[in-house]
Amino acid sequence: MKLSRQQLILLVLLTLVWGLNWPVMKLGVTGFPPLTFRAISIALGVPVLGLAMVWLKTPFFVPKSKYRELFWLAFFNMFVWQALIILAVKNLSSGRTAILGYTMPIFSALLGAWFFGARLKPRHWLGVAAAGLGVSLLLWHELTQMSGRPAWVLCALLAAAVWALGTHQLRNTTMGVPTLTLAFWMTAMTAVVLTVLGLLFEREQWKAPSAPVWGALLYNAVLVFGFAQAIWFVLARSLPPIASTLSVMLIPILGVFAGAIGLSEVLHWQDWAAVVLMVVAIASVLAPGSAGRA
Repeated sequence: MKLSRQQLILLVLLTLVWGLNWPVMKLGVTGFPPLTFRAISIALGVPVLGLAMVWLKTPFFVPKSKYRELFWLAFFNMFVWQALIILAVKNLSSGRTAILGYTMPIFSALLGAWFFGARLKPRHWLGVAAAGLGVSLLLWHELTQMSGRPAWVLCALLAAAVWALGTHQLRNTTMGVPTLTLAFWMTAMTAVVLTVLGLLFEREQWKAPSAPVWGALLYNAVLVFGFAQAIWFVLARSLPPIASTLSVMLIPILGVFAGAIGLSEVLHWQDWAAVVLMVVAIASVLAPGSAGRA
């Protein structure tokens, strides 16, 4: 799969914003309720995305007959992912959560082959196997350490699996509306859902955000939900699933090193091995002649 110059630029920007966001999120939820953190950052990001749509003259209208499909797209692409992954970030290191969260391409490749008619080449299966081995190392580490949190590892994996299904649904949607329009309404709906979850489970923990939390909130609002999330939807809808997913696996690698440098997170040998395996997975899809569908 050969990316256009514009797609490559967007992919690089997406990688930087999302990769650096893992330690930023960890900083934001340290001492602050995670679901509430996510709800505030998404709510602040909605007007940013809305202004971008006005500037680009993108319509906000979605036909009433498509409301149900829009809801399920938001459910699988954002509701479950945003809730579960922020809880995992709270309870695991940012680098480890990044690697686990971006096992999404494994699930995407398998779901594509089983349910969406995708035919994977041997190199793609190599990527899936390499990424799967990396996850196994991380999961094994959590299960064998007394201080490990295997439940939160499984939480991150569930988030990745649901996101993978959502990516396929987004690419196969019959909704004839611009991708930015879908991104706006899915983001707005997620802000409501996360606010309700924060109200139900974290109300007693509510307090005024500190300066570092506000910095993390604004980073997420402007760069993640006002920019990167919309860019991801554009790429996921326009590229074959195997290209749009495995190709962004540089994000967890950046997240691992950003967490180690910015938050002094200790890297175990399993983390280093997982990084190497993710590089193999990336190469399997970006190598010349690679394609998502035969």
